[in-house]
Amino acid sequence: MVSAVRTVLGDVRPERLGVCDAHDHLFLRSPQLPGQELQDATAARAELDAFRAAGGSAVVQWTPYGMGRRAADLPPLSRAAGVHLVCATGLHQAAHYAPEALDALRGRPADVFVAELTEGIGTSGVRAGLIKVAGGFHALDAHARWTMTAAAEAHHATGAPIAVHLEMGTGALDVLDLLCGELGVPPYRVVLGHLNRSPDPLLHRQAAEAGCWLAFDGPSRAHHATDWRMPDAMRALAEAGFGHRLLLGGDTVVAGARSVDGGPGMPYLLRRMRPRLALALGEELVERVLTDNPGRAFAVDWR
Repeated sequence: MVSAVRTVLGDVRPERLGVCDAHDHLFLRSPQLPGQELQDATAARAELDAFRAAGGSAVVQWTPYGMGRRAADLPPLSRAAGVHLVCATGLHQAAHYAPEALDALRGRPADVFVAELTEGIGTSGVRAGLIKVAGGFHALDAHARWTMTAAAEAHHATGAPIAVHLEMGTGALDVLDLLCGELGVPPYRVVLGHLNRSPDPLLHRQAAEAGCWLAFDGPSRAHHATDWRMPDAMRALAEAGFGHRLLLGGDTVVAGARSVDGGPGMPYLLRRMRPRLALALGEELVERVLTDNPGRAFAVDWR
């Protein structure tokens, strides 16, 4: 089998991704973010165009099941902008769903995840390329354990990577104990997101030593005081020999955060974060973090 990244236009070799935003959103809807939905296809196209103009060529979206992914809109956007797009299945925290939406999945979340990874999302024909789940603040509640158990089952059936929202950057070791310890997911198939929100060097080192991927995805709107520490945190991991496990993303989750709506948006990753990180890590390593690492993190020998 040949490893491939599953994009909305089909499977591609990892080296074809190019410069990749490893965690972002074009569309997203949540009752926790009323009036701030990402649901405008015209704005999504403009944001992709701006990202492309800044040198980007791929975006991994972490918007999971039931949060307004608009999967059918993604292939034409990908073609028009000339940007590879990867779509997610999975589930976020329970607070992001109406109770009846979760009740409809009881007893079958893994089946839904597998179907979306292998057959397609609804009638769109778009196959997901990763499974997104979420932990809580310094803990895993029953919902997180339920969704992560289903994600692990779907991983074992397909090989798909599992991307984890860490609430405020916390709970990484609990996640790894569950996914990799109890549920047998290989650490190299787990991506830990939002580590920049908790710049704890010991935690970062322990997570890196476990063998998972370490995503620094900002700028961090609610936790901007941690942003200035991110270059040092990434440099410490690189100097400890973990530069090959680092990922970077923008994580645009509300309309006002788009660059076309006056926020930093996807281009900020390349326009501001990249040169700043190059001063701390060196341009060669930052290039690998933006190109080689995402290709390896999201490429799968699909089953």
